[in-house]
Amino acid sequence: MAAKKAAAKKAPAAKKTAGAKRKPNASFMKEMTPSAALAEIVGNKPLPRTEVVKKLWAYIKKQGLQDAKNKRQINADDKLKPIFGGKKNVTMFEMTALVNKQLS
Repeated sequence: MAAKKAAAKKAPAAKKTAGAKRKPNASFMKEMTPSAALAEIVGNKPLPRTEVVKKLWAYIKKQGLQDAKNKRQINADDKLKPIFGGKKNVTMFEMTALVNKQLS
């Protein structure tokens, strides 16, 4: 019986080297052009998706648009409503999907 338990144990996972850096995914780093509605917030220059999301979060925090009770919820103002498809509020996970639709 003890032999079966020992056989069932998996080998420990190999540790990553401490000095190795993660290589960013090329699709996230590709510069994309924001739509007119999104350009009002992040600018009209082509940006990688990561930078678009960073600028959008900076805008949300500056305007105080995060819900006070549920920080995952974002309340839309007049500039964000067209980006959010007319919704008054979305979750942060929905936001990234909606923002990706605004990039080309």
